[in-house]
Amino acid sequence: EQTMLLAVFRSPDLNEKLKRFPERSTYRVIRPELEGYWQFFGRIDVPDGWFFHAPVPPNSQIETFDSLGLIQQAVGQLFGRTPLTNLNPDEVVALGAAIQANQLAGNNPNGELLLLDVIPLSLGIETMGGLVERIVPRNQTIPTAMAQDFTTYQDGQTALALHVVQGERDLVADCRSLARFELRGIPPMAAGAARIRVTFTVDADGLLSVEALETTSGVRAQIEVKPSYGLSDEQIASMLQESFQTAQQDMQARALAEARLEADRMWLATQSALNADKNLLSDQELDIIEQLMVRVQAAKTESNPSIIESATEALAKGTEAFAARRMNQGIRKALAGKHIGAT
Repeated sequence: EQTMLLAVFRSPDLNEKLKRFPERSTYRVIRPELEGYWQFFGRIDVPDGWFFHAPVPPNSQIETFDSLGLIQQAVGQLFGRTPLTNLNPDEVVALGAAIQANQLAGNNPNGELLLLDVIPLSLGIETMGGLVERIVPRNQTIPTAMAQDFTTYQDGQTALALHVVQGERDLVADCRSLARFELRGIPPMAAGAARIRVTFTVDADGLLSVEALETTSGVRAQIEVKPSYGLSDEQIASMLQESFQTAQQDMQARALAEARLEADRMWLATQSALNADKNLLSDQELDIIEQLMVRVQAAKTESNPSIIESATEALAKGTEAFAARRMNQGIRKALAGKHIGAT
């Protein structure tokens, strides 16, 4: 049996046989001879460059190494199962692209074949404390659009910096930075009063669009980025593997960062309340609250989240009466000079 040889290994004696044929002539090698060379070839380490491509004459039958029965048999023995041979490896990529294009065009929606593109790594934004808030999870099919609401951290905040990141780690420092932009023109409000909706939209081509909208005023900002640009398959796999290996460490780091962030938030809220209405407190009550605030600041230097959470809870409980008095004072001011029937 004779077959067309598309690629042969650089064996000196086989090359000499090929050189005897004029250029553009039909190269034919007897299958048993080729199999004999393969038996030798399979027992040695093969350096790069041992293959070359011979000219392919017109109207010739071509059989590549991966379609040889001997190779299929060796692969089957190695993996313990029969190889899949009903698809031509030289055509499978083009076939998949054609099926995907047909689906995207809306043709044959009830067909048996469905190809889905997915996002290889999670997408999110940086939040206070250097933490990552994931908005689009890994393996989410595209096209897709997902949104999440955020708020301001400080009183009177009129701008918000947004940092778009990619990755599976919990800290921004361990993820890939994609883009940065700012949302300006937020109406001055108390911390936590603003509602900012951040929407991630990924189209069928993998292009990411991030929009931030302040729902009260309607001010918005937007940016576009290609999330997978510059990342190879090996780098994506490495980032995933790293996230699995450091999962426990990341959980502990996130818990510590969240505890410190909540301690900061509680301390700032208490300080703001004291600046506005500390006249509602007696000297003794004010002294107690100030001592609790000092404990919170000291606890933040600890590496144990439980210690920080305990100090924060103590401050929250110690200011409950103060918060109630401020609320009552606000209600009295709002109702002052009004008839009960008018309200």
